[in-house]
Amino acid sequence: MKLSEHMTLAELCKTNTGIENVPSEAQVENLKRLCRWLERLWLERLRRRWNDLYGEGDDPIVINSGFRSAAVNKAVGGAPTSNHLTGCAVDIRVAGLEQLMRYAVILLDISDESKEDFDELLLERNGAVMWLHFAVRPSGNRRKVRMI
Repeated sequence: MKLSEHMTLAELCKTNTGIENVPSEAQVENLKRLCRWLERLWLERLRRRWNDLYGEGDDPIVINSGFRSAAVNKAVGGAPTSNHLTGCAVDIRVAGLEQLMRYAVILLDISDESKEDFDELLLERNGAVMWLHFAVRPSGNRRKVRMI
């Protein structure tokens, strides 16, 4: 199932835990919102703008983690209140610090231009591995920006 032009349900539900990871209808709607956000296309706009400014013309946005069932979230050490549990968050793979920062700036610009808030934009790392955590809730978005 396509959630947007370039994002599929399968890629936003993949896991290497071996645990079943199937979202409910409401969680699928949250994943669609994350990809599209009422035609403001959060992840699609990130992809388009990255390619226009820095990419090779058709670079994908690679999702490390999207929706997580409670069992998957526990297995990967996710927070008990994680936005991943509701399908409202993705972790985006980056090639290094520069791409991480550019992705974050692009998403901040999209938020400012559209006057729509996100819930979390977290620049995360574990040793040498870095990723961008991005979340959009149906309501009550906090515009939380942090480097972890």
